[in-house]
Amino acid sequence: MTHDHAERPGGPETGPPPPWIPGLVSRGEVAADSRGAPGPVIARQTAADLPARSRGVIALLEENCTVCMLCARECPDWCIYIESHKETLPAPETGRPRVRNVLDRFAIDFSLCMYCGICVEVCPYDALFWSAEFAYPEAGSAGLTHERDRLREWMWTVPPPPAHDAGAPLPREAQAAGPGTGPAG
Repeated sequence: MTHDHAERPGGPETGPPPPWIPGLVSRGEVAADSRGAPGPVIARQTAADLPARSRGVIALLEENCTVCMLCARECPDWCIYIESHKETLPAPETGRPRVRNVLDRFAIDFSLCMYCGICVEVCPYDALFWSAEFAYPEAGSAGLTHERDRLREWMWTVPPPPAHDAGAPLPREAQAAGPGTGPAG
């Protein structure tokens, strides 16, 4: 017998899948549809269930962004949109004027993002960070494109970095700088 569709492990599909049930359902609780029929076991997570430095949403520290475009170039999903313009800075007393990039738009389309973290890792200026926030419900996919104002708001939810190991040796840079440059203590 030939089928155009795959069968469920328990037999042929007899109707539509059970609907998604909004709201929190405790772990292991069996949800029910509108007819009272048991549905799938739904395990929802809250922020308390996640590790302190887990991935959620990407936050932007705009002051650190130099518009180098590394994050956008390395993104496998091409979900980062950056626009900028060049601005000429006046020359200090003697010298030539400098040109720098000014950020006009920085947006991430979270409907395309696969949360791989490559953009956070390749940013040489620490402008992108992981925030532990993971619940940002939107009415449609257009609301999942977060512009730089919204990405800046996520910075308040970025956890502080873990403390340095007290017994760890100084980094090579601090050792090369000489005595008195290490951490106070």
